[in-house]
Amino acid sequence: MSGRLSGKVAIVTGGGSGFGAEICRKFGEEGARVTVLDLNEEGAKQVAKEVGDGNALAMRCDVTKRSEVSGAIKATIEKFGRIDSYVNNAGITHTNKPLLEIDESWFDKIFAVNVKAIYYSALEMVPIYRKQGGGTIINIASTAGVRPRPGLVVYNASKGAAITLTRSLAIELAPDNIRVTAINPVAGETPLLREFMGEDTPEIREKFRSSVPIGRLSTPRDIANAVAFLASDEAAFMTGVAIEVDGGRCI
Repeated sequence: MSGRLSGKVAIVTGGGSGFGAEICRKFGEEGARVTVLDLNEEGAKQVAKEVGDGNALAMRCDVTKRSEVSGAIKATIEKFGRIDSYVNNAGITHTNKPLLEIDESWFDKIFAVNVKAIYYSALEMVPIYRKQGGGTIINIASTAGVRPRPGLVVYNASKGAAITLTRSLAIELAPDNIRVTAINPVAGETPLLREFMGEDTPEIREKFRSSVPIGRLSTPRDIANAVAFLASDEAAFMTGVAIEVDGGRCI
């Protein structure tokens, strides 16, 4: 299949639903081959099926375990021969509530998935990209790391860390032609939305929606379009950026 990502290979974590699933579909539409990683193996398999036989690989992967990340990367290279983009999309949050009501264990869980997984991807991908002569790491951060909402303190902090980690990796790895970028989505129609809101009522939805100047929440396709651009050669001179796909929320 032809497209601006024709011939490229991508790994997408959390690819079995939400933003990740649409990123996988978009990559497939643009001609890339994709490894779909998710804790929900059935969800990953369904998305891989949608991308197309021969062009996708589905695997169960816990991104908080370096050994599983390494295994997924090796399997991808065995099947497709190379990797051009690694998309850190997997993410979790705590239910919207005051800081003092958040169990400490959630701090560790959230930082493991939202931050440490990015670190693991770099540890595993940098040696491969150096041998290949370059590549990209794309992190799905959040407007929460730029303009935090109340009730999401630990999640906000993790996304702020993800943005800074993106920029730190970008400046260190630029001489190797390894581009590291991020997308900052505003809240969208994904499985995490209810956790962001605390409870799903028309009033709370309207409160979230009204905070976006364009007047709606993000869609998975909004995010997938931006990720596909960053993975393409059109973005060859972009690194260290954290692009807000937010309908003006952070203005």
